[in-house]
Amino acid sequence: MNRRFPRFARFAGGLILAAPLAGQTSPSSFDNARLDSVVAYLRTQVDSAFPGAVVAVGNHSHIALLAAVGHYGLDDPRPMTAETVFDLASLTKVIGLTTACMLLVDQKKLDLDAPVQRYLPEFTGKGKDKVTIRHLLTHSSGMPAWRPLFRETETREAALALVDSTPLDTVPGVRYVYSDLGAIVLTQVVERITKTRIDQYLDTAVFKPLGMTTTRYLPPADWIDRIAPTEMDTAFRHRMIRGEVHDENTGRLGGISGHAGLFSTASDRARFAQWVLSMWDPEDGTDRACGRRLCPNHTRFNLRYFTTRQELPPGSSRTLGWDTPSENSSAGTKMSAHAFGHTGFTGTSIWLDPDRDLFIILLTNRVHPTRANTKIREVRPHVADLVVDALTDQRP
Repeated sequence: MNRRFPRFARFAGGLILAAPLAGQTSPSSFDNARLDSVVAYLRTQVDSAFPGAVVAVGNHSHIALLAAVGHYGLDDPRPMTAETVFDLASLTKVIGLTTACMLLVDQKKLDLDAPVQRYLPEFTGKGKDKVTIRHLLTHSSGMPAWRPLFRETETREAALALVDSTPLDTVPGVRYVYSDLGAIVLTQVVERITKTRIDQYLDTAVFKPLGMTTTRYLPPADWIDRIAPTEMDTAFRHRMIRGEVHDENTGRLGGISGHAGLFSTASDRARFAQWVLSMWDPEDGTDRACGRRLCPNHTRFNLRYFTTRQELPPGSSRTLGWDTPSENSSAGTKMSAHAFGHTGFTGTSIWLDPDRDLFIILLTNRVHPTRANTKIREVRPHVADLVVDALTDQRP
């Protein structure tokens, strides 16, 4: 199916609708039969890699594929639909937290090379005065990967205080460690700058302007029948998790954090991906998506910079918030050099290839009923390769 969404552009204080611009790179096109093979493959993975999945593929102006396979879960045989709501897990880091940081950098409210302590004085301990915002976004801050906040604390306030006082494992900038704790610190930075909770800021600055009506933290009770169940929690809440965040530490944080907590649908993820692709032009370094007539006096929303490898530490595949294709990556073997994406623990992923004007979104509940199932690691790259093979215009 093909669906056209409105174009969006950056403006000071939020996002605004923008008309299509002259000179826009021609959109990618797809071979429908080859796209059908993506769905056929996913059907073979039902009740093996996941109970159910929804896939969305498209470019900056069209969705070429939006399809659901499988069912909700063990005790819910209803078929998945294109509007099933999923726990995005760590896609929250890029859809939410990284986007917030980009907007704040664009507004000159956040300095990537400023010490974290400028914004969050409570971030204390040996060597922490050297940790910058850039370190947090590249997972090179020296912060440990994780600690069981849900066991060690009883309240959100106590959990945040414990994160802020957690000692560094290494000197900042010398080692890559994917750190949820670092993302929690960065969440607090965003909240201090905006003087509002991150869920409220994102809803006002990103989700509502983009028309993302099924993207939010703390989904309401009347969404429950549309939400894919995740895991049988035997560590914290001791029940099947459905409609509340899967990540235990985010649960202790009240369901709201920059590292996890967002729920969404594939169609909303497609809206986000199309907005991103509409701003990223591989042929032109000027801010064509913003449009000079629309915001001539405002700083360019530098998406290209945020999605470029930072080499921090040297050899890391990480950009500012995002990841890029690497050996054994979930991006598969055929994405271009400028591709960027991210995965989520619950079985979610998003990859964008601006050189090909392409996005690939895969949402699953692979942790249902248990996280022991890791077959999604094989599924993601295979889906990516099948999608690239479906392009009729094979750009470099």
